[in-house]
Amino acid sequence: MLAPPPTPVRSAPPTTTEAALSRGLKQRHLSMIALGGAIGAGLFVGSGVGIRAAGPAIIVAYVLAGGLVLLVMRMLAEMSAAEPATGSFSVHASRALGRWAGLTAGWLYWSLLVVSVAAEAIGAADIMTGWLPAVPGWTWMTLFMAVFTGSNLAAVRRFGDLEFWFAGLKIAAICVFLLLGALAVFGLLPGAEPPGTRHLTAHGGFMPNGWHGLALGLVAAVFAYGGLETVTIAAAESTDPVRAVGRAARTVVWRICLFYIGSMALIVTLLPWDGTSAHTSPYAGTLGRIGIPGAGHIMNAVVLVALLSAMNANIYGSSRMLYSLVQRGDAPRALGRVTRGVPRAAVLASAAFGFAAVVLSVIWPDTVFPFLLNTVGATILIVWFLIGLSQLRLRRRRERQGVPGPPVRMWLFPHLTRLALLAIGAVLVVMVIQPESRTQVLCTGGWAAVLVVCGLVNGRRRKVTGSAPGNLDSQNPIS
Repeated sequence: MLAPPPTPVRSAPPTTTEAALSRGLKQRHLSMIALGGAIGAGLFVGSGVGIRAAGPAIIVAYVLAGGLVLLVMRMLAEMSAAEPATGSFSVHASRALGRWAGLTAGWLYWSLLVVSVAAEAIGAADIMTGWLPAVPGWTWMTLFMAVFTGSNLAAVRRFGDLEFWFAGLKIAAICVFLLLGALAVFGLLPGAEPPGTRHLTAHGGFMPNGWHGLALGLVAAVFAYGGLETVTIAAAESTDPVRAVGRAARTVVWRICLFYIGSMALIVTLLPWDGTSAHTSPYAGTLGRIGIPGAGHIMNAVVLVALLSAMNANIYGSSRMLYSLVQRGDAPRALGRVTRGVPRAAVLASAAFGFAAVVLSVIWPDTVFPFLLNTVGATILIVWFLIGLSQLRLRRRRERQGVPGPPVRMWLFPHLTRLALLAIGAVLVVMVIQPESRTQVLCTGGWAAVLVVCGLVNGRRRKVTGSAPGNLDSQNPIS
């Protein structure tokens, strides 16, 4: 029997521990983090998997996945605008569903981020060893981990400045790609013959692998959108969290359409979907197709920037999620120490686990590290599902209490919220059906079940001992 969700406090002032976090992120930082979060390594690297599965229909897959993530981000923006918190959706889940849900969402997401840091360090090191083969890969991994741990131990404004420039480089790269690709499609580049629609209809047609291929492409597209949630975590450390969240929610539509759907449309229009370059390096292959010299090295540089940006953002996001778990009594209290506005203990703990994962990838590259990747493989879908349930519950609660609505609201509530929940469930079902992704769902589900049990036991222990339940409403409670 689950304990009933806690009733939100209406006018509790911030606690001193939460207020100790610096609010050093400016609006320009949040704007670029929101933009850069839409251009991850998954877009540059992982898109080839979706193209191989769906063919030209990858455009449809990205449209459908983009619609889903648009709904999820709108729900998250509504809750974050009403009650900004460092733990973002983890805090909302605690308020809406009970402490077990907040603990589960928080630790799941923390696990995803720290394992992702290791994967990104490995990817970045591979690129560097391709350029400088005399330097071993572990040297680059160690260097990258040290640099970004240091940047996150400094004032949060330093993290914001670094991510600002990373995001700027990624945005510039994708915009140049889109411009050159569009010119090539219309035959406006010297020596570039317009491809017309032959690559969209030849080689088996627009949907060469049928609905099965489209379903696999949809799964790949969903995971390419991961990372957009970071802006709601960072918003809590900005000078105007509500404005930052509102702006991110308003711009997510054109970001999805331009960066994701636009680039997929250009790739499958300019390249045959069943060609090797479309599967292994679609962006480099496209640039090579339109005659850009050194396309492979150019895209490797762009991917390197994307990977380093993701490392920086994921160390930040994992440390803030861990700090939020400490504040709610769901993580060791020693990890909540704040020095000069930065939760340095949480940063070091998150970076240490990420570095340990890097070591595991070197020692047991074929066993332990793939197991870690599988364990967090479906995390983003579980987190999105909890976001949907939380928004449904909190919106109903505010309406019953007569609390004024937040500045950002979910469209067509509750119908689109329920539609999003059904869509997330459908993607999980597709993953279970497919042998290639079944292990990810089962491993992530097992890890989530362990966390749910821990959350329920922790909640029962607090109830028996009468200990404080932790601080859920320390930032901008409903008022």
